[in-house]
Amino acid sequence: MAVLAAALWAVQAVSAQLECVDVARAAARAAARGEPLDQVIIRARTATRPGAQVAVTRDTETTKVQITVEVRPPWAQSLPAVQISATAVADTEPGYSP
Repeated sequence: MAVLAAALWAVQAVSAQLECVDVARAAARAAARGEPLDQVIIRARTATRPGAQVAVTRDTETTKVQITVEVRPPWAQSLPAVQISATAVADTEPGYSP
């Protein structure tokens, strides 16, 4: 039973990682196109798990998005959370000036 619980927990953690990677990529592309950063952050937070932290940095050359979430197994909320993060970088579109 413990092995099954651990396997399910691992699957949930991997799923959260893949979700963070996908959302970070989409947010980096949107921010690199010049969309307002506050809108990019709001969309990224709504596309990930509750409590996600989203950081966006944009300059004339690159745009970087980092998403971090803490995941706990649903069957043992008292266990420490595993911190999962993903980072995506995109080339900033020409014409952006800070």
